[in-house]
Amino acid sequence: MPSFRALPPTLRSAARTRPAEPDAKAIHVPVARAMVDCGVYCDGNRLPGKYTHAAALEKVRELQNAGQKAFVWIGLHEPDEFQMQAVADVFGLHELAVEDAVHAHQRPKLERYDKTLFLVLKTINYVEHESVALAREIVETGEIMIFVGPDFVVTVRHGEHGGLAGVRKRLDSSPAILKLGPFAVMHAIADHVVDSYLDVTDLMETDIDSMEEEVFSPRMQTNIECIYLLKREVVEMRRAVAPLTLALSRLLTDHNDLISVEVRRYMRDVHDHNVQASDRVTSYDEMLSSLVQAALGKVAMQQNVDMRKISAWVAIAAVPTAMAGIYGMNFEHMPELKWTWGYPAVLLLMATVCFGLYRTFRHNDWL
Repeated sequence: MPSFRALPPTLRSAARTRPAEPDAKAIHVPVARAMVDCGVYCDGNRLPGKYTHAAALEKVRELQNAGQKAFVWIGLHEPDEFQMQAVADVFGLHELAVEDAVHAHQRPKLERYDKTLFLVLKTINYVEHESVALAREIVETGEIMIFVGPDFVVTVRHGEHGGLAGVRKRLDSSPAILKLGPFAVMHAIADHVVDSYLDVTDLMETDIDSMEEEVFSPRMQTNIECIYLLKREVVEMRRAVAPLTLALSRLLTDHNDLISVEVRRYMRDVHDHNVQASDRVTSYDEMLSSLVQAALGKVAMQQNVDMRKISAWVAIAAVPTAMAGIYGMNFEHMPELKWTWGYPAVLLLMATVCFGLYRTFRHNDWL
C-alpha cells in the first residue's frame, strides 16, 4: 500500500478530510441506564407517570409558573461522564462538582455553586462474618453525592449498598416533609446515612468486645492481626464519619438564603447523631490502640515464660551431660572406675540432681 507522501496531492487532501471511523468505545450509554428513579413532586405529593430528566424539569417549571411548589428528584447509580454531563447540562450543575460525582473517592464535604449545594456523604455497610479471625473485611464504604437546587435534587450513588429506595418510599408517604422542598430530601438522605453509622458502630462494638475478651484471657493465644484488621476498619469509618461533622455544622449556620429554618432544625438532630457516631469511632480507635499494646505485652510475657522453661530444661540436661562428659574422657586413673557399683551410683546421682533441679524450678514457677 503506498505511503501518505506517495499519494497525489488531490488524494492527500481527501485523506486529510476523510472522517475517522467511529470508535466502538465512544458509544454513549443513555442516561436511563444509570437512572434509578425520577419523580416529580408537587405540594408534597408525587405525580404519577414516568419522566426523563429533561421532561421532569420541564414539568416542574410548568407547575411553578402556575403558582405551585414543585421539584424533581433524580437518582443515579454510578453514571459515566457522558450520562452525568447530560444531567448537568439540563440542571446547570457546576463542572467541578460533576467531575467529583463521576470519579467518586471524595471526602465528606459541602460546597456551594451559586444556588446549588453539593453534599458528599460516605456510606458504611457492615459485612457479616462468623468471627474476626475469619473475616477479610468488616466494613465496606460507598458514596452518595447530593446536588440540591431550588427545584431539583440529584443524587449520585457509588457502591452496591446504601440504596435510597427506602428513603424515597418513606418520604412519599410523608407529604408534610416533602412540602418543605428539595432541602428536606437532602436532610432525609443525610439522616438515613448517619443512622447507619450508629447501627454499624453498635455491631463493631461487639467485635471489639470479643477481641478484648480474647486479649485478656490468660489461656488464649492472641492473634494481633485480627486487632490490626479491626483498627484498619475503624480508621476507614473515621474517615467517613469525622469530616461530615464540619459539613453538617455549615448547614446549620450558613446558606440561610437557601435552607429554611424548619429544615435546619431537622439537620441539627442529624448533626448530633453524627457527633455521637464520631465519638464512638474515636473511642474504638483508642481502645484498639490499647489492645495492641496489651497484646504485644502479652506476647512478650509469653516469650519470657517460654525462655524460662527452656533455660530450666537446659540446666537440668546440663547435669547428666557434665557427668557423662567427665567419665567419658577415658583416663586410666579416675576415681571409682574399678568400683562395682560405680555405674549405678553415677546414674542415681544424675537422677537425684535432675529431680532436685526440677522440684526447685517447679517451685519457682519456671516449669
